[in-house]
Amino acid sequence: MFLTRFRINTARMGARRLLTSPQSLHAAVMASFAERPDHQGDGPRVLWRLDQQSRSEVLLYIVSPERPDLTHLVEQAGWPTTGGWQTKPYAPFLTRLTADDTWTFRLTANPVHSIRRHAAEPTKRTAHVTPRHQLDWLLARQTDAGFAIVERPEPRPDGLPGAWHEVVVHNRGDLSFGKRSETDDRAHQVKLTRVTYDGRLRVTDPDALRRTLTFGLGKAKAYGCGLMTLAPAE
Repeated sequence: MFLTRFRINTARMGARRLLTSPQSLHAAVMASFAERPDHQGDGPRVLWRLDQQSRSEVLLYIVSPERPDLTHLVEQAGWPTTGGWQTKPYAPFLTRLTADDTWTFRLTANPVHSIRRHAAEPTKRTAHVTPRHQLDWLLARQTDAGFAIVERPEPRPDGLPGAWHEVVVHNRGDLSFGKRSETDDRAHQVKLTRVTYDGRLRVTDPDALRRTLTFGLGKAKAYGCGLMTLAPAE
C-alpha cells in the first residue's frame, strides 16, 4: 500500500476542470496506474480525497495498492518544472497501529441512509443533511471500523443529552453531474453530498482500522469519499 500527496495548481485551466468534475478527477487518479485497479474483488482499493487548505492550496491524497505515477496530473494541474508529488509506503505506518492509541483524523464521506415512505415502495438512498445526523452516521460505524471517537468529560455545550465527541463536521458540498454507464450512452443524473469530519479517535481494533484506512468508509468512493487519514494527536 502507498500514500500519495499531490498539490494542485489552482491557477491552471486543467486544475479548474478537475476540481469541478469528480468524474474527471477520478479518471485522472485511475490513469495513474499502468494496470487499471480492480475494484470488484476483496482487496484494497484506490481511494482519493481533496483537502482545501486555503483558496489557493488544494491537496490531493491517494491511498492505493500500487505506486502511482502522477506525471499527467503534474502536466495538467501542477507545476511541470518545479512541482511533483510525494509517495510513501503505507504498510510501515499501518503495522504500527495499536489498540488504545489516540490519533487525530480527517475523513471525507458520503453520509447516507435508506428510506421508504411505505412498505410497497423500494428503498431510496438519501443523504443526511444536518450536522447532527451526519455525526450520528459516523458514530454508528465507528465500532465496526475499529475506532472510537474521543468523548469529552464535560457536558455538551448545546445542553442536549448524550456524549460530547471531539469531532467537527464541516465543508458540506452537494454535487450533481451526469454519468454515462458502459452499456447506455444516455447520461443519468448523479447527486451526492460530501462532508468532512475532523476529530480525535482511539484505536479499538487495529485490524479493523487498517481495513478502514485501505478499503474506505461509506459510499461514493469513486467521487472522493471514504478516505480517512490519521496524524499524531497533540
